[in-house]
Amino acid sequence: MSEPAGDYKHYLRPEVLAKIGGLELRARMVVEGYYTGMHRSPYRGTSVEYADRRPYTQGDDLRHIDWKVYGRTDKYYTKEYEQETNLECMLVVDCSESMTYRSPQAVMTKHQYATVIAASLTYLALNKQRDSVGLTLFDERITRLVRPSRNPSHWRTIIHELEGATGPAKTGIRAVLNDLAERLDHRVLIILVSDLFDNAEETLKGIAHLRFRRHEIIVCGVWDDAEYDFPFQGPTLFEGLEHAGRLLTEPRALRDRYLEEVRRFHESLRSGCHRLRVDYVPFRTSAPLDVAISAYLATRSTQIRKRSSRVLGGG
Repeated sequence: MSEPAGDYKHYLRPEVLAKIGGLELRARMVVEGYYTGMHRSPYRGTSVEYADRRPYTQGDDLRHIDWKVYGRTDKYYTKEYEQETNLECMLVVDCSESMTYRSPQAVMTKHQYATVIAASLTYLALNKQRDSVGLTLFDERITRLVRPSRNPSHWRTIIHELEGATGPAKTGIRAVLNDLAERLDHRVLIILVSDLFDNAEETLKGIAHLRFRRHEIIVCGVWDDAEYDFPFQGPTLFEGLEHAGRLLTEPRALRDRYLEEVRRFHESLRSGCHRLRVDYVPFRTSAPLDVAISAYLATRSTQIRKRSSRVLGGG
């Protein structure tokens, strides 16, 4: 049975996106599909017209006074418009060998899914929000760093980089995040897109370093369904990625222990990110892509509200 033409969620499903040629078109379909599904713009209240306020000073344009705030506080505040408070975002995408995994029932590898997330958020930020976007690709180290820009032509640059191949290297998240913390000289929103196949404690130390530098962070953990559910039956030869070797085993004897380890791993990341005030968003490669957009917009909105409350609270 075919999907109704107006059902936007149809365009957010990986099985549909996998049939669409080209990362650029996939990203456009995700964002425009998400847009279509909203009864009103999801960006209203996060970046329309103005995103912050500051106390009025002599010489400010009286047309920009926020009279609603004056009515509540009996104080004059000037609206700071979006171009004065635009967000700067750095997408950090894992290109290590483990991201090439795709189980037989999946339609995308983890890396393909991750690049659709990154490309969709780039399109959203550049074309809908007029924010600056940069890109970091990594495995054991940073392999490519594209500095943030809000120039519309930057979209093609990032797409070109995302369409590059993965390498044979392992994942080294802490070292990468430490390096990135030293390279970024001002506060940005960092969106980490990775399967996070590394020591969870070390990963959290890298995230803590970025938080110490006052960066905002969203962690998108991308897994294949088979990695979550371990559905294998009968003797199976597992071929490890990132130099893990091969293992012939009976999956039913390992399933309970494996699933418990997966649960512990995710709980460690979830609780650690919560302590650090970082959004942790786990994905299966079978999941629709609107979750990534919602997480981005929620963080964007939170940042703006924090700035506004600091201004109003400071008098």
